[in-house]
Amino acid sequence: MGTALFDEAKAHAAGASKTGLPARSARPLCLRHAASLQTAASFLWIPQAGLLAHAVGRIADGDGLSHVLWPAFFVLTLGIAKALLDAVGGQIALDSARTELSVRRQFAVAALARRSPIDGTRPASGQVASVLGEQAELVVPYLARYFPARIKASVIPVVMLVCVLAISWVAALALFISMPLIPLFMALIGWRAQFASEKQLAATGKLNAFLLDRLRGLATIRSFNAVELTATRLRADAEDLKTRTMAVLKIAFLSSAVLELFAALGVAMVAVYVGFSLLGEIHFGTWSGKISLTEGFFILLLAPAFFEPLRELSAVWHDRAAGEAAIKALDSLGECGGIEIVDTHSTGPAPGFDRLDIEFKNVSFRYDCLRPCALTGFNCLIEEGEHVALSGASGAGKSTLLALIAGLAPPQTGRVLIDGRPVDAGVRSTMAWIGQTPHIFAGSLAGNVLLHRHYGVLKEALALARLDGVAAAYGKRPLGEGGAGLSGGEALRLAIARAAANPFIRIILADEPTAHLDAVTAAEITESLIALASERTLIVATHDARLAARMDRMILIDAPFSKEAAVSCEN
Repeated sequence: MGTALFDEAKAHAAGASKTGLPARSARPLCLRHAASLQTAASFLWIPQAGLLAHAVGRIADGDGLSHVLWPAFFVLTLGIAKALLDAVGGQIALDSARTELSVRRQFAVAALARRSPIDGTRPASGQVASVLGEQAELVVPYLARYFPARIKASVIPVVMLVCVLAISWVAALALFISMPLIPLFMALIGWRAQFASEKQLAATGKLNAFLLDRLRGLATIRSFNAVELTATRLRADAEDLKTRTMAVLKIAFLSSAVLELFAALGVAMVAVYVGFSLLGEIHFGTWSGKISLTEGFFILLLAPAFFEPLRELSAVWHDRAAGEAAIKALDSLGECGGIEIVDTHSTGPAPGFDRLDIEFKNVSFRYDCLRPCALTGFNCLIEEGEHVALSGASGAGKSTLLALIAGLAPPQTGRVLIDGRPVDAGVRSTMAWIGQTPHIFAGSLAGNVLLHRHYGVLKEALALARLDGVAAAYGKRPLGEGGAGLSGGEALRLAIARAAANPFIRIILADEPTAHLDAVTAAEITESLIALASERTLIVATHDARLAARMDRMILIDAPFSKEAAVSCEN
């Protein structure tokens, strides 16, 4: 994650609201403009209805078509203006919703990028991919459709009710009685819909995480004959997701049915009153005697339009439930917590370091409050150019020390200083990390080594890592994602060649580089590491006695369950 994006995400985080949404974009101004345009477009139906009612009244009075040409022209003009306003408002709302989604995604990705790789509470990558890629798209219809629809539903019915009230208080009363029942029942149904949507999205993320995890371990699953067990679990999760999805759809259909029922009853009551008034059976309900055909037709035209914003709101009510659940899932990714990477902002100019000595001053570290300290009161000095082996029992804190040096986690107490200052972006640019399973991109072997660096260093880097024979065999053929086609030893050699291709590397951190390798391959990896670390600092966490013997000294770390981490150094 780039520094610019990180800065933007922090700026958003500084003004975040209670829901996690940046305060300045909680309700983007463009969405309000879009809602205003769409509301204005709906208001144009009132003069259209008045002109249509006037034309019908003139024709009923025996006037010819020539008397309705101008009303027809204005109706057409207003219709075109209404369509244009609605189209422009819809496009602005869609663009604004897309922008808002991009901001939220950037905020979530920036927060995830700050989560340390050694943080065990990080969400599963399959779940993250589901939330950012699939579920996040539900935010767009929520913002682009629901927000303008809510504004229209709160304004247009009131204005139309006033227009009807100016002619007949009985028709207005019929509309007024039926109007509050619709949002009341929609709210009751909406609470349940939002709860069901959250459960459905959580089930989707859980299924994606489970599927991705099992696909990664497919070879292991086959070797243990656990394919049928995995398939049974997958079928059960898929069935649970289907049940939750159908529950959401049933609630969505119910909300639409409730609206249509009350809207139909409201229009029917108005139509009955207008019809009997025109037939002379009802002689009350107006402000000036008997209702006329023009007035009655005008009321009948406004009655369906009175319920239209509420009908539209009902149609997007499910978008609201799904959108708010998606926003909640996105915001959960952006919540602070767990172990975060040390701030990558440089505290000084990047170029120029005197001596990259690494010093631990009374360092303590705990992964979480439920686990014992991985390190307690650790003090040590590693001078530039030293080759050091970190040795100790599993769980003693060897990998934790490497992570603290790399800035992948901050110490709870004490300080880790490199060149006399805390780890920052400038210091980290001089480090290379070689783990047991280096990440390999889908692409050529040369591309994985160079990572867009100058081509001239490729041959030397491959020769140092003893990877030139493999490179010649592969040629320009691409490697599979994750290094498919390479052995474990070849993948480690690629990581060494990648570090050798970077001329700015001065500190090499290696975490169990010879673990799970045969003796011959381990010896070759050791020789390549020693060659790479010439005139550089090398710190290796290892159980390999032969690799440790090649180092200048060994730091033995006691088990973390003691009150203080005892350290002994052997020259």
